[in-house]
Amino acid sequence: MGTASFCFSGEVAIVTGAAAGIGREIARRLAAAGALVHGVDVNPPAALRAEDVGITWYQLDLRESGAVEELVAEIHSVNGHIDHLVNNAGIARDRALWKMDDCDWSAVLDVNLTGAFWMLRAVAGVMRAAGKGSVVQIASINGMRAKFGQANYSASKAGILSLTRTAARELGPRGIRVNAIAPGMIETPMTKDLPPAIRERAIAETCLARIGGADVIADTVLFLLSDAARHITGTVVPVDGGQLV
Repeated sequence: MGTASFCFSGEVAIVTGAAAGIGREIARRLAAAGALVHGVDVNPPAALRAEDVGITWYQLDLRESGAVEELVAEIHSVNGHIDHLVNNAGIARDRALWKMDDCDWSAVLDVNLTGAFWMLRAVAGVMRAAGKGSVVQIASINGMRAKFGQANYSASKAGILSLTRTAARELGPRGIRVNAIAPGMIETPMTKDLPPAIRERAIAETCLARIGGADVIADTVLFLLSDAARHITGTVVPVDGGQLV
């Protein structure tokens, strides 16, 4: 079976955390579907490939709200509209809570939740004026369940789920849809070096007996951004092979 096919010709999309892993795949797939993609990352890719055609790269620290506002204003000024936002950027600093220091806690909340809020707030103004738009926020199944050593990460992703629902309620009357995806264990540069025992445990949790690739997240993102999902908002879609079942 192939991946799903969508058309975003001429539409403008911002993807955060776009330099690697899930974000890179989402950005590439949107560009391949015709979107004008603006890839945002604290460290843009050093080497570009043919699949990156159609992506304009920006270096940005999402923890700087002023810089986020300026970037969104620049993208809007150049393109005249912003149709889609994918809030994907995220980091992890795993420790048991009694070993977690202030920086471990703050860094993860600042990037994963506050940074997503800064970007969503900036884009919301543009989309409200246009009376349309679609947003997908990348959460995690660990924002929906307890996970040892991830008090900061789980709290940030649980916050993304609540932010998504609230934004859907507030922005819906202006034609803007906001949804979230909660990935399970996915093959990315962040997960490939995990100890074998952790990977095996994740596989054992699934119904499908496998770990998904970044493409399965990208498929779901493109669906939720597309007109095929025009009556879907405020929802959370687990893409986890059944880990939560």
